[in-house]
Amino acid sequence: MTTTDAAAAPDWEKRFRAPRVSLPGWAEDAPDRSLFVSNATGTYELYAWDRASGRQRQVTDRPNGTTDGVLTPDGEAIWWFSDTDGDEFGVWMRQPFGGGEDEPAAPGLPPSYPAGLAIGRDGSAVIGRSTDEDGTTVHLVRAAPGAEPVEIYRHRESAGVGDLSHDGTLIALEHTEHGDAMHSALRVVRPDGSTVAELDDTEGGTKELGLSVLGFAPVAGDTRLLVGHQRRGRWEPMIWDPVAGTETPLPIDLPGDVGAEWYPDGSALLVEHEFEARSELWRYEPGAAAPVRVETPAGTVSGATARPDGTVEYLWSSAEQPPAVRSTSGAVVLDPPGAKAPPSVPVEDAWVDGPGGRIHALVQKPATGEGPFPTVFEIHGGPTWHDSDAFASGPAAWVDHGFAVVRVNYRGSTGYGRAWTDALKHRVGLIELEDIAAVREWSVESGLADPERLVLAGGSWGGYLTLLGLGTQPDAWALGLAAVPVADYVTAYHDEMEALKAMDRTLLGGTPEEVPERFEASSPLTYVDAVRAPVYISAGVNDPRCPIRQVENYVDRLAARGAVHEVYRYDAGHGSLVVEERIKQVRLELEFALKHLGGGPVLGPAA
Repeated sequence: MTTTDAAAAPDWEKRFRAPRVSLPGWAEDAPDRSLFVSNATGTYELYAWDRASGRQRQVTDRPNGTTDGVLTPDGEAIWWFSDTDGDEFGVWMRQPFGGGEDEPAAPGLPPSYPAGLAIGRDGSAVIGRSTDEDGTTVHLVRAAPGAEPVEIYRHRESAGVGDLSHDGTLIALEHTEHGDAMHSALRVVRPDGSTVAELDDTEGGTKELGLSVLGFAPVAGDTRLLVGHQRRGRWEPMIWDPVAGTETPLPIDLPGDVGAEWYPDGSALLVEHEFEARSELWRYEPGAAAPVRVETPAGTVSGATARPDGTVEYLWSSAEQPPAVRSTSGAVVLDPPGAKAPPSVPVEDAWVDGPGGRIHALVQKPATGEGPFPTVFEIHGGPTWHDSDAFASGPAAWVDHGFAVVRVNYRGSTGYGRAWTDALKHRVGLIELEDIAAVREWSVESGLADPERLVLAGGSWGGYLTLLGLGTQPDAWALGLAAVPVADYVTAYHDEMEALKAMDRTLLGGTPEEVPERFEASSPLTYVDAVRAPVYISAGVNDPRCPIRQVENYVDRLAARGAVHEVYRYDAGHGSLVVEERIKQVRLELEFALKHLGGGPVLGPAA
């Protein structure tokens, strides 16, 4: 696309094409060396940034993009994960920070799904791997030339590398050996694999309390580990010293979920607080009575890091304003060149009484016109995730075309306490759809939504709920748009990556052979013959999370009875990192909806 064409494009396309950057990570012992992700070339790739000189360079250049990378502590090298066309199965590569040839970072390890990575100051690395054959394995790779990887952990259930201590003598692992993939236990081991200490809040699987690794103290000789726990019904941090055997609760009494990371000198914690779809930052010094607010604008902080000079850098956005990397010093930290993304409309909160408690929904309406509007229920993936007051180009495109957009933080969503998230068990999919139905009823009764032009849409788990909703609530929806969905739950289970098999066993209480009735009740394929609304499905042919075979099974059933549907298959995995491909997919969804619901043309030239 030429510069002139880009300038003439509609706002919804400009939001996708506008150059974006992630929050830069930086090398612990060389803080002027940073690594970030950007779509500046039209594909999301890794970039190195030398802050001292201002020099930036593109690190990776692959047809389907690259987003997973990390700097070594000394800043001399960049590790990045190389898969094949988005299939998430591959190996770690290494490239000098200043540029040069890529080489396998751990040549003795065959391809796998990644399960965490921690790099030591002596050049060693702890690499987590997951395969269908072996489950999870963790390997220590020494820096010595020709050193073979040494396996230090193995288990069939899902696990991962959490962190490596400053001196490299302690390794923190998250594991689910108890069989509950939603609630991890922690184990700290030596480099030889011997156990130092264990922290398990599940009590052998009899309790549903999770733990997470937030990071070792960044100070030589300090064995304290910052961990997240759910002991008071929400995520919050505490300090665990696995060597001394002590646990230190922190008096951070904020509503909602709380996470934290260390300041670089270990003197304080940078606290990230999420509550009712917004987030904010705080500073807490261990031993203090309470944290102190770090001022940020209202909206969503998608990531934050404390720099050695004490300033905090953070990635911020709101539903109305596009993302920017800011600093508490008042500066914009990293401002990519090129046209900025046009703003959208602000989000409004709706609270709706539902069968499991009050449901929080986020609503965006067209700036002009009066309701009721054609309305898109844009359902988030995860399922353990949540929508927030953050900038999103997809919903903004629907608003530009005269639609209201409703996003529902159904049971199973994070950010509303452990009980809300953990309510998603056994009646998987059906529970979430009860909450969506309650918000749908509110949207019609309030005058927001036109009941004859209601669209159920979403990607990943949201795509799954879309197909399940079209079959179990056939009179409720005029149209469905499902991206990278679970469509046939049994086939999806057998074809998906091992870590997701573990999650499905947790959610449904077993395998398809052990609890066939639950898989049948939760599978969109069970209800496909009841679907009345036109349905559009898009799927990546290399997707390891929602594999293509189970999508084809569902599509074949639609086609067999002549149901109105369209399918778009593309050469990538669980979504695309190519900007023009993302625009194409949104355009196809818009055109499908407007063709079947009526409305104006899709703004902009044909793809």
